[in-house]
Amino acid sequence: MADQAELQTIRDLVRWGASRFRENGLVFGHGTDNAFDEALVLVSHALHLPVGFPEHYLGANVTTAERSVVLDLLGQRIETRRPAAYLTGEAWFAGLPFYVDERVLVPRSPMAEWIERGFTPWLEPDNVERVLDLCTGSGCIAVACAVHFDNAEVDAVDISPEALAVAKRNVERHGLEDWVRLVESDLFDALEPARYQLIISNPPYVPDEEMQALPEEYHHEPELGLRAEQAGLAIVVRILAQAADWLADDGILVVEVGNSQDMLMECFPDVPFTWLDFERGGHGVFLLDAGQTREFQGVFRSILCS
Repeated sequence: MADQAELQTIRDLVRWGASRFRENGLVFGHGTDNAFDEALVLVSHALHLPVGFPEHYLGANVTTAERSVVLDLLGQRIETRRPAAYLTGEAWFAGLPFYVDERVLVPRSPMAEWIERGFTPWLEPDNVERVLDLCTGSGCIAVACAVHFDNAEVDAVDISPEALAVAKRNVERHGLEDWVRLVESDLFDALEPARYQLIISNPPYVPDEEMQALPEEYHHEPELGLRAEQAGLAIVVRILAQAADWLADDGILVVEVGNSQDMLMECFPDVPFTWLDFERGGHGVFLLDAGQTREFQGVFRSILCS
């Protein structure tokens, strides 16, 4: 098309893509939160440029062949509504790259910044020897924990063998085979007895009503990784009911529940959840220490059995 032939520079392509994304009502939330950044991710990938390339590159001219490849990729984003990470096969989490496809959720948990901080002051990062990542998906949380806790061995658990195949690829990508162990398990069921200084999880927590209302982009992700019964709390409550049996005395439990935060507090009004704050945006992540999980284990189990 004549107007597309006028797109001469990287800046032109990014601007054009962002405009078309907004024109077509695309939704963002899988690593970017706006049309410009989504277009920039796709243009960079198509041109084989690194993430965060120098800004002056935006003025560089593209060849006719390069422009064709870029426009094709931007067109796929519009026509399929697949998130950019699925089109590029890559997402970033805690400053690390990960392979992703439709077998796993696109990494985007705000917990990344707390992993980078080592969950201080609750933990002494150098003293953390064992971490358990429940519902690991792509393995991004497990790998990030292995990278940021220098002395920690990480057990990464998922019920989905398809997700674990993706996680295996990411563990190998980062050379962490000796530090991250992948386990196919329904939460704690297939684990050998152990005590962990950190149990961390981004489990499914989207209730049915919210699931049905999600934009099309989210329906490319596996429902197994998103949807949970009992108003989104079925899996979270199972974790709460068992965590005390697996935490070390100085350990902590960290779980993301997103928009189910209010429902969780309504179900457990007496539990002193610490809700973490985020400098880079995010909400709905609680922390309990080992003593708190033991103090309220009976309460959690009573809800689980009701």
